[in-house]
Amino acid sequence: MGKHKIAVIGVGKIAIDQHLPVIDKSRDFTVAATVSTRGIAHGDRPVFKTAAELYKALPKVEIVAICTPPGVRHGFVREALDAGKHVLMEKPPTPTISELDDLVSYARKKKRILFQTWHSRYNEAVDAARKILRKDGLKSARIDWRESVRKWHPGQDWVWEPGGFGVFDPGINALSIFTKIVPFPVFVDRASLKFPANRQSPVDAEIVFKSAQPHQPQLSAGFNWLEESGEIWTITLETMRGDELKLEKGGTVLRVNGNVTIENPSEEYEQIYAHFAKLLKKGKSDVSDAPLRLVADAFLLGARENVEEFHW
Repeated sequence: MGKHKIAVIGVGKIAIDQHLPVIDKSRDFTVAATVSTRGIAHGDRPVFKTAAELYKALPKVEIVAICTPPGVRHGFVREALDAGKHVLMEKPPTPTISELDDLVSYARKKKRILFQTWHSRYNEAVDAARKILRKDGLKSARIDWRESVRKWHPGQDWVWEPGGFGVFDPGINALSIFTKIVPFPVFVDRASLKFPANRQSPVDAEIVFKSAQPHQPQLSAGFNWLEESGEIWTITLETMRGDELKLEKGGTVLRVNGNVTIENPSEEYEQIYAHFAKLLKKGKSDVSDAPLRLVADAFLLGARENVEEFHW
């Protein structure tokens, strides 16, 4: 069987940095075309201004990766499902839970595969931490997720608009790991959100979580988007046995009591496409909404504080 032909819809930074080069080296997929309002092509593949043009010109391309900003993704996914396509979605999935629920239901109705990617979950270190916590329990967890918006979203004003997620755009990566490894449901207890005076989404967030566990584990997270000294993508965990686990570098490194036990290069996007290929073979969708629900609850419960203006 040959490679799956896949079209990439939305050719921004994440598509250029990750999706397109990863597909190029994939053993399961090949880029058939791109859809870009700016006319950005990939090599000699055709480029279309709209998805409708793609579907009309290349009806045999049955798979799309939708890498648009989340605010417009619901319409693009529904359009793809109506055209009979299987769909991979970049994260965050949609700006609301209701829209994501609708897409899950609609994909089922159309008998198409829908895959919501949470790329930070696809690391050996994350899986190892999950197994340890399942066995030894969790006493406390602290997430520290800090990076530079100027580096990762240069000049992209949509991230500051309603539905753009603000600092939760990277923070939801941490929550995707958190909701995978913690061995019980967690809920937002309270949150503090800092908004630049001239923007509509937060630049900094502090969250305290709670659970229904009798031992009441201490769980919290801090996200910041103005870290210029380098990325801090760390989750520190204490087991009920007293061992300290540290997931570092976005979940690619695991330390146990200070000793590195797993350290791998980041191949998250390679893993999501490998998983997508398995889903296509099985005819099965995979959509987790847990990270998005925590973000939504943080916005619902978050106390707002205005801080100094943000300018590029």
